[in-house]
Amino acid sequence: MRRPLLTLAVLLTLATGSLGAAPADTPPPLPYRLADTGGGSQLITAEAPDPASTTGTVTWWERRGGRWAEAGSAPARFGANGLAEGATREQGTSTTPTGLYDLPYAFGIEDAPAGTRYPYRKVTEDSWWCQDNASRAYNRWVEPRPDHCRADEAEHLVAYGTQYARALVIGFNYDRPVRGRGAGIFLHVNGRGATAGCVSVPADAMAEILAWVRPERRPHIAVGTSSGPTAITRY
Repeated sequence: MRRPLLTLAVLLTLATGSLGAAPADTPPPLPYRLADTGGGSQLITAEAPDPASTTGTVTWWERRGGRWAEAGSAPARFGANGLAEGATREQGTSTTPTGLYDLPYAFGIEDAPAGTRYPYRKVTEDSWWCQDNASRAYNRWVEPRPDHCRADEAEHLVAYGTQYARALVIGFNYDRPVRGRGAGIFLHVNGRGATAGCVSVPADAMAEILAWVRPERRPHIAVGTSSGPTAITRY
């Protein structure tokens, strides 16, 4: 009588193991599928279903024991006109540029969240972001605003009390700005709806991200779609 019982136990064990195992076609975590992660040990991904999408998911990842692991995620919003290839994007199109970018520094109207170690610049009444293509300060924080950067071609940061409560500068068109490509692209707190080209997340997620990022870990952000010419895996 022992042999049938033993056989049944083995079959049950095999069945349980099969049910608990991940399907063979399960893709690896997203960072492993990107063409590049920037070389650091922290990464933020901002993925939309397709170029026309105004919503998607932001996920932050870190290297643990030599492997990428998810540290958190949140629903995301993108430009009112969706996403566009960062290398050819045009200013004023309300599209979020796709690509892989560094994160130069953080800023905000509110104080930095507890635990923040990333460079954090506090917004004042004199803080502006210049988007004037004719200005030598194009795509730069200016304080105070110089005469060569027209007020109607710049963002008065303190005027965006909700969105810029806390934010991270996305290094799109930042190191060597191309005129007409776009300026002032940030990861910031949600406003009322889609953005003018930035990526946004709920306030609690933004606070969590700022307390998580570490400059010595060289974080980057990859922005893209699930598939197609602007697929996030291309960057």
